[in-house]
Amino acid sequence: MRTTRRTLLQAALMTATAAHLPGTLHAQQTQPARRPIPSTGEEMPIVGLGTWITFNVGNDPALRNECANVIAAFFEAGGRMIDSSPMYGSSQPVIGYGLQKLGRPSALFSAEKVWTSSATAGPAQIEQSRRFWGVPKFDLIQVHNLLAWKPHLQTLFQMKTAGALRYVGITTSEGRRHDLLEQIMRSEPIDFVQLSYNVVDREAEARLLPLAQERGIAVIVNRPFRQGALTDRLKREKLPEWSAELGASSWAQLMLKFILAHPAVTVAIPATTRVDHVRENLSAAAGPMPDAAMRQRISAHVKAL
Repeated sequence: MRTTRRTLLQAALMTATAAHLPGTLHAQQTQPARRPIPSTGEEMPIVGLGTWITFNVGNDPALRNECANVIAAFFEAGGRMIDSSPMYGSSQPVIGYGLQKLGRPSALFSAEKVWTSSATAGPAQIEQSRRFWGVPKFDLIQVHNLLAWKPHLQTLFQMKTAGALRYVGITTSEGRRHDLLEQIMRSEPIDFVQLSYNVVDREAEARLLPLAQERGIAVIVNRPFRQGALTDRLKREKLPEWSAELGASSWAQLMLKFILAHPAVTVAIPATTRVDHVRENLSAAAGPMPDAAMRQRISAHVKAL
């Protein structure tokens, strides 16, 4: 087999991964759980990596390397989906830098967005995003926050038909415009929907999550910690003893398990700047998950605090 710089870099990454694990059995036991993408059956680790704010570090070499280290730890822990947007400042080229530094790991599931009020500007923006990432094509492109959603969806469907894109989606956040989101989920053949859902923001449970199951639409959950507000609020509170029943050793893990236990959720995408946090997040996707009664207990406990 021909040895290239890329294969050498990927081999080095695999070696680094193995160095962090005491053995193969441990590696298998700690791999994150996976769920199928309903439209194809392709399996996806249920924790991904968001990049809103955290990867918007400009050209600072030290900060770009910190982000590359987060990406490396993400793949080492079994992650696949990295999510970004043109709205996220320098996040896209920072992702591209990290992927290049790691030899472009084959496990990557690239999730991007189109975000422009101009229908005709969509294709050029998508191409610029692709160049920033340095990927041949995106796995998933989503219409960000429903902006000019009709023409952009048509562009994305055409790209998918042409083989230039694998999946099409649409997003919203912070509970906004759920009525329109529901309308699109009912009427358009989308593969993914992205929305906000967490232990205190549960509006999506009423209609959107059941509808996603009914229509066979994968669900990406953003703002699982309310952009850090929940973890900041709880960091001085003692974790309940019954968290140990789920193998949760932190508030972040407990709140992620609450989200991931919902059968409609395909993947949650917490953002972080820290290697230890990305490992902690992926660990939440392994081990026991709460049943319906435990999920209610978690939500009630957090709300009471």
